[in-house]
Amino acid sequence: MADPNNSQLTNGVGAQLDVKIGFIGAGQMAQALCKGFISSGLVDVSNITASCPAQDVPENIYPVKGTRVFHQGVRMTTNNSEVVVASEIVIIAVKPHIVETVLREVSPAVTKNHLFVSVAAGITIAEMAEWLPVGTRLVRVMPNTPAMVQCGVSVCSPGPHASPKDVSLVLKLFASVGIAESLPERLLEAVTGLSGSGPAYMYMAIEALADGGVKMGLPRVMAQRFAAQMVMGSAKMVLETGRHPGDLKDAVCSPGGTTIAAVHRLEKAGFRCALMDAVEASAVRSRELGSKK
Repeated sequence: MADPNNSQLTNGVGAQLDVKIGFIGAGQMAQALCKGFISSGLVDVSNITASCPAQDVPENIYPVKGTRVFHQGVRMTTNNSEVVVASEIVIIAVKPHIVETVLREVSPAVTKNHLFVSVAAGITIAEMAEWLPVGTRLVRVMPNTPAMVQCGVSVCSPGPHASPKDVSLVLKLFASVGIAESLPERLLEAVTGLSGSGPAYMYMAIEALADGGVKMGLPRVMAQRFAAQMVMGSAKMVLETGRHPGDLKDAVCSPGGTTIAAVHRLEKAGFRCALMDAVEASAVRSRELGSKK
C-alpha cells in the first residue's frame, strides 16, 4: 500500500492505452469518467463497454432497448457479466448498497487478468475481496463530482493484490478527469471530509458570496457568475503559483483597506474554524457509516 508521505500525484495523460475498459453502472460519475478517458485521447471509444439495468430508464433511448444514453460509440448492454468478459479493467460505478449483489453476480466471469476499480463510496477493499475470487486485483477510488467537468480530485487505494503497474494505470486514467493521487485506504475518511464533501462547502460559499453581491446591488445572475469565477481563479492561483494560501491572502490585504476589514469580520465569525469543523464532521460521519455495516 502506498506511503502517504510518498504519494503519487498526476494531472497529465500520455499516449493512448491499449486496454479494454468496462463500466458496470452508467450513472453520472461513470459518464464523466468515460468522457474524460475518451476526450483526453487516452482510451479509444471502441474499447469501452458499459452496462445498466433496463428498468432504470425509459425504453428506446440508446442503443440497447431500455438502456440510457452513455457516450456515442460505447457498446451498451444490460448484462454485467458481459461487461466483465469484454474488459480488462472493470469499473464498478453502481450505488454502494448493490455492490455486493453485482460482484457476486459477475464473480464466475472474473479471471486473474481482470483489474477491478470501485468508485462506490464506503465499500472497503476487504469487503469487495470477499465477494470476488481470491487474489482479485482491486483498487478503490474516491473521486468527487467536479470530475464531471474534468476538474475532479480522485484518490486511489490499492488492494493487496494490485501491482504498482495497476496503480500507475488507474492514476493515469483518473488524471483525465482532474488530479489523481494514491493514498492508503485508512486515509479515505479524511479524503471524504476534504475533497469528497468539499464541493458542497464551496457551493455554499459561492451562494453566500452571490447573496452578498445581490445585497449590495448586483444582479443575481451576474453576482453568481462573479462569485464562481472568483473561487475558480483563486484556486488556480494556489495550484499554479505554489504559494501558501495565507501568503496569497496577505497580498490582497492592503493596510487599512477594504479586504483586511472583510477578513477581520470573517475571523470574528469563525470562518476558518467552521470549515475545519466541516471537514472533521464529514470524515467522522464517514467512519461511523463504515462501522455500521
